[in-house]
Amino acid sequence: MNTVPENLPDVAAMGEPAASGALDWVGMDGIDLPVRYAGAAGEVLTAPAHVDVAVDLVDAKARGIHMSRLYVLLEQALAAQALTPSALRSLLHALLDSHAGLSSRVRLRIAYQHLLRRPALVSDNAGWKSYPVLVEASLADGRFTLQLVCEVQYSSTCPASLALSRQANQQRFDEDFADAAPSHQALRDWLGGRGVAATPHAQRSTARVRVKLAQGFDLPVVELIDAVERALATPVQTAVKREDEQAFAVLNAENPMFCEDAARRIRDALEDDPRVASYHIRAAHHESLHPHDAVAEVSCAWE
Repeated sequence: MNTVPENLPDVAAMGEPAASGALDWVGMDGIDLPVRYAGAAGEVLTAPAHVDVAVDLVDAKARGIHMSRLYVLLEQALAAQALTPSALRSLLHALLDSHAGLSSRVRLRIAYQHLLRRPALVSDNAGWKSYPVLVEASLADGRFTLQLVCEVQYSSTCPASLALSRQANQQRFDEDFADAAPSHQALRDWLGGRGVAATPHAQRSTARVRVKLAQGFDLPVVELIDAVERALATPVQTAVKREDEQAFAVLNAENPMFCEDAARRIRDALEDDPRVASYHIRAAHHESLHPHDAVAEVSCAWE
């Protein structure tokens, strides 16, 4: 059994600081802790997380805050229950209560990988995909605010490259059949071989969506990810057989998009969602044509 020695010195309580004054934020960044979260089927999963916590220091003569109090409260609360707005609100109140007289507001950031099992497009297979998620909660003047950030990877086929490829294919057709009208079989054979003169470029792309959540709703992580993927139509896949790869190629041909198109698609998906009070969307296409990214951003007015 561990025993705590008596009369340990508390430097933070030993006199006033050499330079006094209130501080905006004091706390800890990058705390390694497990968090519990709800999966797609409602099951509770556990993931490693990086947690940032901070409180303000309004007592100008106080040497510092009690970081160990914050750590213990975080460790106990995050291990005991899944992330929900009510659980986060209670945790923030507890963190602030632990610094009564010292602090008036508190903020919390929890970053983790949300793991979801995704079915293949055609085959009877499925695979796991992790999505970076950031939950930000704050409590100031009795007002609780909650923001959710998620990232979704998708494929983006360039519309300009698609049009140029089609033109190159037409030019080859004109060259190969300038003096003949091909039969159905000849044209079919040509399309399966020499007929493809060019293919459009596509690239893995990233949509980063930040939403401020309205009051009275749960934490819609899975719902937000699903909404973004449906809007884009070409999310990256997990288990892929040949039939899945072909279906993915069809989806890319049906959904060519610039980064501007992607940002607008996501905006349209969020506009009428009652859970979303405001949002910021960033679509980044990590181009295969050149070494720099193409990026589009859009947001609605933040309260």
